[in-house]
Amino acid sequence: MFWVPLLLLAWAIAGVAGLRLCRAAVREAAAAGDGAAGRRGLTLYEAAFLSGGPARVADLTLVAMARQRRLLLAHTGWATVVDPRGRDDMERTVIGAIGPEGQSPIAPVRKAAATAEAVRALAERLVRAGLAVREGDGRTVAQALRRMRLAVPAVAGLAAVALLMPVPSPMPRPLVALWFALPLAFTLGCLAIARFELSPASPWASPAGQRLLASASRAAAGDTDDDRAYLTSVAVRGVHAVGEPQVRAAFAHREPRVEW
Repeated sequence: MFWVPLLLLAWAIAGVAGLRLCRAAVREAAAAGDGAAGRRGLTLYEAAFLSGGPARVADLTLVAMARQRRLLLAHTGWATVVDPRGRDDMERTVIGAIGPEGQSPIAPVRKAAATAEAVRALAERLVRAGLAVREGDGRTVAQALRRMRLAVPAVAGLAAVALLMPVPSPMPRPLVALWFALPLAFTLGCLAIARFELSPASPWASPAGQRLLASASRAAAGDTDDDRAYLTSVAVRGVHAVGEPQVRAAFAHREPRVEW
């Protein structure tokens, strides 16, 4: 009966992963309550954060300023300030990150803007409203799903060890495989249910935040304001939604790696 401890370990892995997934789902559903109930919609910065986190907010700010001709984004990967007067905290953060010379590579500007106080304040507001999940707390649905996905090969590996070890067993190997199929079916079932019921499209947004994101996308599709619809697409989909080849090339540019 050498395979019994392996079976117990497989059930322990599957059970812990399933429990964490259930607790994360309940926690995020509870966090989506009072603060999100009175909200009518999302700002562009909020939609960007919930879709892609701090980096998406920085990208949206750069694209919005470039679209308004207050910032030039060259295909070589450089940003040049045209209008040094920022209209909000994020624009002032980007202008400050570019520096007093008014010109800088885009990569360090994106990094500095993504870690700025303005983005942290935005994140805190969304967390308090129940629309975003706190980064790195290890308890989100997306993180629990990653653990559940890791549990599948772990259980399958334990089953393989139990079946391939050359140790005689009074129980037929097909029956041993059937016992291991139970925890494997449990983990796969949890993943299937989570795919249809939880749908964590973004690791940054809570279930309430994801619902508002979906509403924002639908509203943008029927928006007669082309500029608003364009920037909403960038906020939700990222720089892949940018239509201008020069701007896409600017974000695709990578600084040369320094060889030591």
